[in-house]
Amino acid sequence: MQIKLIAIGKTDNKAILTLIEEYSKRLNFYIKFDFEVIPDLKNTKSLSELLQKEKEGELILKNIIPSDEVILLDERGKSYSSIDFSEFLQKKMNAGLKQLIFVIGGPYGFSDQVYARANAKLSISKMTFSHQMIRPFFIEQVYRGFTILRNEPYHHE
Repeated sequence: MQIKLIAIGKTDNKAILTLIEEYSKRLNFYIKFDFEVIPDLKNTKSLSELLQKEKEGELILKNIIPSDEVILLDERGKSYSSIDFSEFLQKKMNAGLKQLIFVIGGPYGFSDQVYARANAKLSISKMTFSHQMIRPFFIEQVYRGFTILRNEPYHHE
């Protein structure tokens, strides 16, 4: 199985980029992991929130093929403990998926078309984080999940 994280908008913050690179590198030791950034839309001031979500949704959907399992990172999604999330990842690998895609939307969330395509929604926290900060947090949690599955000492109960 391969895991891909798709996010809207690039990150200029060097500290965030360093964390993304560090945990992506660690994660690739366990599984093929790709992080794909869809560039921000141009001239969004003239777009309504709905139109912006629809345009971002079109770009997201272009990066997904029918056999992909798509999980949206969404505040209304299912919450997991780190151990439960590692078990979720194991079930996905056991199911023989070729590619598991997680998606971080733009500032207004996802279009109805993206919600319709998604297989599930996942919540990282009941708190709200910027769509920039959630990137390293999520990649670290995927990495943590694999260390749990391998019984490595990274995670402590």
